[in-house]
Amino acid sequence: MSISPQFAWAVGLSLYTMAVLFLTLIPYRAMVARGMEPIRAVYYNRKIVHMMAGGVGSLMVPLVFTDPWYPLIAGLLLTLFTYLAHRTGLRLYWFQTPENTNDVKFALMWAASVSALWWLLGDPWLAVLPALYMAFGDGVTGIARNALIRRRSKDPVGNVFMLIVCVPMGWIIGGNADPAIPEWGVISAIVATIVERYEFGPIDDNVLITLSASAVLLLGTLIGPLA
Repeated sequence: MSISPQFAWAVGLSLYTMAVLFLTLIPYRAMVARGMEPIRAVYYNRKIVHMMAGGVGSLMVPLVFTDPWYPLIAGLLLTLFTYLAHRTGLRLYWFQTPENTNDVKFALMWAASVSALWWLLGDPWLAVLPALYMAFGDGVTGIARNALIRRRSKDPVGNVFMLIVCVPMGWIIGGNADPAIPEWGVISAIVATIVERYEFGPIDDNVLITLSASAVLLLGTLIGPLA
């Protein structure tokens, strides 16, 4: 009995993601050993996970999958794993905090946005664009703030770095859509960068980035190219 290539990729990428989650214990211990506050090391690690797990996983989706079911199921399983880590008291303290479950929301919004946009738009690259903003854009934002402000904050300096990262992705991926909508890709990047600064109770920046960028892309495909 042969194994589906998509299933094999789903298993392989899931194992890769789990490896990233647990291997970030190494930089956490190194940062704390050098005298860094544990909470700052946690936030550095969270952004490493954003980029190395969420970002790399997002880039792989259009390359190895032909339908959104596998990314959806894998993302939901990761959501369940991170949620249970919080609820059972086995919190992965090197990137999870007792103050919030933003890592759970990241996994949930990744799964929801990638699969929903793929079904709605039929374009896997457009489908992963909001997830790329959430992974790489918000990732570099947090690293910049942690390095320059030295605490978790919503300082606009982070959004400058996010914009620099997200606009080229929006332009390139939007430009390769059919029809090409690079301007809408840039608009989605700008909107995602703006809303990253806000949180409304349980609705954190992971939710706002993916929802707002997805809405812009859906609007863009309905209206069509602006130039």
